[in-house]
Amino acid sequence: MYAATASAPLVNSGRRTGVVAGRITTSLAAVFLIFDGGAKVLKAKQVIDATAQLGFPVQTIPLIGALLLLSTLVYVIPQTALLGAVLLTGYLGGAIAVQLRVGNPLFETIFPVFVAMAIWGGLLLRDPGLRALVRPRRRDETV
Repeated sequence: MYAATASAPLVNSGRRTGVVAGRITTSLAAVFLIFDGGAKVLKAKQVIDATAQLGFPVQTIPLIGALLLLSTLVYVIPQTALLGAVLLTGYLGGAIAVQLRVGNPLFETIFPVFVAMAIWGGLLLRDPGLRALVRPRRRDETV
């Protein structure tokens, strides 16, 4: 009995470390997305110029930023985080498609993949229910 009691704090501290790591990862991704969306909404000259070079009409850029900010807000609220991650994945998929269409260098093209990995990685680390949903099942487990 002593061995089981002694190991329990280690298991809980490992879960807590994962949750903290998930919150940090989520926060870093959210800060980046808020900065990007805010710069579009506030019509920062460099952002407007760069986005217009990708083929977007200038008048649509603040709307794109607002949609990004709204999706990020949905992501950072724990009760709606899964929906937010799905919305942001769609947004980032569009970003990849645009980068491919204009023929940008590899890093610029795959950077949205890294952001999506941070979004989903943070969510998986901080949400044990989602982790249980996606973990591989053993052959002897029943559904």
